[in-house]
Amino acid sequence: MSIPIALQLYTLREETQKDFIGTLEKVAEIGYEGVEFAGYGGLKASELRKTLDKLRLKAAGSHVGIELLKNNLEEVIDYNLEIGNKYIVCPWNEYKSREDYIETAKLFNKIGEKCREKGLEFCYHNHNHEFEIYDGEYGLDILYKNTDKDLVKAEIDAYWVTYAGVEPVEYLKKFSNRLPLIHLKDMDKKDRSFTEIGNGIINFKEVIKIAKENGVKWLIVEQDVCKRPPIESVKISFENLKKILEEEM
Repeated sequence: MSIPIALQLYTLREETQKDFIGTLEKVAEIGYEGVEFAGYGGLKASELRKTLDKLRLKAAGSHVGIELLKNNLEEVIDYNLEIGNKYIVCPWNEYKSREDYIETAKLFNKIGEKCREKGLEFCYHNHNHEFEIYDGEYGLDILYKNTDKDLVKAEIDAYWVTYAGVEPVEYLKKFSNRLPLIHLKDMDKKDRSFTEIGNGIINFKEVIKIAKENGVKWLIVEQDVCKRPPIESVKISFENLKKILEEEM
């Protein structure tokens, strides 16, 4: 069975600022089955759910800043329950020491427990800075080692793993049954900048193979910076990723 493809809407942040619902319509027209949110366009949850249902889009996740998670978690959970989203994702955190990872792990366990009580899953999305080494361990490994695997899941970003100088296929093997979401974006060979899936150096055939083996529920396309019009970039990534998935079936 093929894993469905979603788009992280941060990629189209300028478009969503101008016309949130119109941008969702364009994403659906391309063929994406879901979207991962980075804000909700000021829409009430009921209005957003109605729009998603109309466009036959599913909520594949919500990126929620750590301050909101600490201070407004109940509101976050209620909103996401109403729009039909199962995955609450912390997209970023800063660390300066091994102890920071351990303290963050304690916080994430508490957040994850509250999410699980409501039938949701809490995930963490990495960048490259979590691959600093402390006493022979990556910071990201320290974080996951000190969290309950049933409470804190991974949303591994293949680009940022590669950017950190780590082989993504090998790294992904660590996360069997702890990896519901994976971020896919490609890396330009010339300068390591962001590019469309299939136009760079990351071996997505192998990444997807591992994703299937590890029980990934959504493949999520994201491109932080686009050299083309972003809507064109996300269409190219979707079409190339779809081809890879069809070849693997």
